[in-house]
Amino acid sequence: MRIVRFVHNDEPTYGVVEGELGEIVDGRADTSGLEIAVLDSDPFFSPAQSTGDRLTYDEVRLLAPIIPRSKIVCVGRNFADHAAELGNDVPVSPLTFFKPNTAVIGPGDPIRIPAISEHVSYEAELGVVIGRVAKQVSAEQAYDTVLGYLAGNDVTLRDIQDTDKQWSRAKGFDTSCPLGPWIETDFDPEAVAIRSWVDGEQRQNGTTEDFIFDIPTLIEHITETITLLPGDVILTGTPAGVGKIEAGQHVSVAIEGLGLLENPVMDA
Repeated sequence: MRIVRFVHNDEPTYGVVEGELGEIVDGRADTSGLEIAVLDSDPFFSPAQSTGDRLTYDEVRLLAPIIPRSKIVCVGRNFADHAAELGNDVPVSPLTFFKPNTAVIGPGDPIRIPAISEHVSYEAELGVVIGRVAKQVSAEQAYDTVLGYLAGNDVTLRDIQDTDKQWSRAKGFDTSCPLGPWIETDFDPEAVAIRSWVDGEQRQNGTTEDFIFDIPTLIEHITETITLLPGDVILTGTPAGVGKIEAGQHVSVAIEGLGLLENPVMDA
């Protein structure tokens, strides 16, 4: 099931995306074959039923499919090629950090570049949405805690990351976490493509097959010390090909099977 959140009758509303997404070419996708079956409530925390209304996907304003109630846990340097391109060693255990939920934006919302930074970078990532309280979960039971998956962009103030020597400002600034376009609850995250484009030029083309630490390992590692709550999101790392973006550009992120997440870039 592809769960989407959007504006309907001036209110945030949930629905289920139906139909087939067209081929993604140069960071654009044909969405004319998609419709939304409108739901009567939030399906994450209460039973939801169809209202019977159906909307054309292209005619609604999409929102981030979920705003984490608690946190976004991000994983750094989870691809060897990305660690190498930034001159970093491969970590011996998962390297994690947080983004606040105030960083989250949805499809089409602008990534706003703070005036303090002169080097802002995109990072296409697979996001994992947690579906139940998870504490001290073994790798063998990890997938039982997952609600679904989405595309994410770990936008980074690279110069601030270097000068601060810790990542809260560089990774957690407002608009630094685009999520969407929907959450897919029926999805196999093994060996799926992770791609990004800037102004239609492809920049990243990786696969989850190259994770240093797979999703069960990440969930086990995180929940050894941190409780994950329903609606929390784990961003699982980015492949090589990250680079600078500037105001006026357009960033697209695609996770194979999870649609296309697009955001313009603007000055704050």
